[in-house]
Amino acid sequence: MAVAFLALACCAACSEAMGEKAPDNAGTITLMTWNVNNLFDEKDNGYEYAEFLESAGWSNEKYLGRVNAVSAAIGNIQPPPDIIMFQEIESLKIIEDIAASLRGGYGWSHFSANPGAALGLGIMSRLPISQAMAHSITINGVTAPRPVLEARIKTAEGEFVVFVCHWKSKLGGDEITEAVRRSSARVILRRTRELWENEPQIGVIAAGDLNENHDEFFRQSAKIISALLPDDSFCASAVGEQKDFIVISGNKPPSPVHFSQETIVLFSPWYGDLEKGSYYYKRDWETIDHFLISGQFFDGAGWEYEKAETADFSPFVNSSGVPVSYNVRTGAGLSDHLPLLLTLKMAVNINE
Repeated sequence: MAVAFLALACCAACSEAMGEKAPDNAGTITLMTWNVNNLFDEKDNGYEYAEFLESAGWSNEKYLGRVNAVSAAIGNIQPPPDIIMFQEIESLKIIEDIAASLRGGYGWSHFSANPGAALGLGIMSRLPISQAMAHSITINGVTAPRPVLEARIKTAEGEFVVFVCHWKSKLGGDEITEAVRRSSARVILRRTRELWENEPQIGVIAAGDLNENHDEFFRQSAKIISALLPDDSFCASAVGEQKDFIVISGNKPPSPVHFSQETIVLFSPWYGDLEKGSYYYKRDWETIDHFLISGQFFDGAGWEYEKAETADFSPFVNSSGVPVSYNVRTGAGLSDHLPLLLTLKMAVNINE
C-alpha cells in the first residue's frame, strides 16, 4: 500500500483577530464538533451539489436563513463553546458569517478542503490558534476526500493540539473504504508521534465525523481491521504493529493494556460517558462522531478532561429525539448529525 502525505504550511483559508478572548467560565474550555450537513455559501464556484446551485434556486436569502438557523442552534448551548469544529462546509466565509452572528468574539478561524472538492472542514475559536496546517492524504494514487486539519490552541495555561477530521464515508463498501479511513488514522498517529518527540507533555484531541463507530471492529464481526480498534485482547492478537489504526479505550487515563506499551491509545467518551449515538441511520444510532483524547488530559496537570455530551436537545433533535437533515426546499431542519461537546477543566493545584 503506497501512502503519501502532504502537509501544507497553512490552510486553504484562514482569518485571525488581534487580542485574546477569555472563556466565559474561568477555568473551563468547551469544544464542539458538528457535521452541519452540506452547508454551502451563496455563490456558485462550479463544485456545488446540484440542489445548491443558483440555477436550482439556491440564493443569498436561503444561505443567510441557514446561517441564522445554525447560529441560533449553537446559541442555545450553555456555556457557549469556545472552540467549534465544522464538517461539510463550503468555505471560510461560512465560518466567518457564523462567527459574526454569535456573541463571544470568535476571532480565529481556519478552513481547508481538497482542490475541486465541494465541501471541506474548519474551525473557529475564541482562543488563539497559534499554528494550523492541513494534511492531504493519498493512498495508492487516490487522494482521500478531505484533509486532516491540525490546529494548535494557545491558552495562558498551556497549549494543546486538535485534529479536525471528516474521514471517508462507507459509500462504496466497508472493506474498500476502510483503507482510506486507516490512511487518515495514520496521519494522526504520525503527527502525534512527531509532536511528542519534542513536546511529550502536549495533549492531542482528534475530533469530527470519522464515519466509523467506536465498536466498528465488532460490528463488522471482526472481519476487517478498522481504523478505530478497541484496546481488547482479541484485537491485540489479530493485528501487528500500530501503523494505520488508532487504539481507543474507556480507561482514564488511556494507556495500553492489551497492546504493546509503544502503542498510542486515545480515550473515547463512547465507552460510557456518551449515550445512544450522534447519527441516526436506518432506525438505529451510530457513534460515528468523535472526540478522541490523549492521556495528557488525565494526568492531573493543566487542562483535564471533565465531561463529554451529545447535544440531544432542541433544536438539534425533533419531537422523536432524532436529528433532522436540512431540507433545501423548505429550509427546515439542521443536520442529520448531532453535535458533540467536550469540557476541559483546569486542574487545581492543592499546594497553591
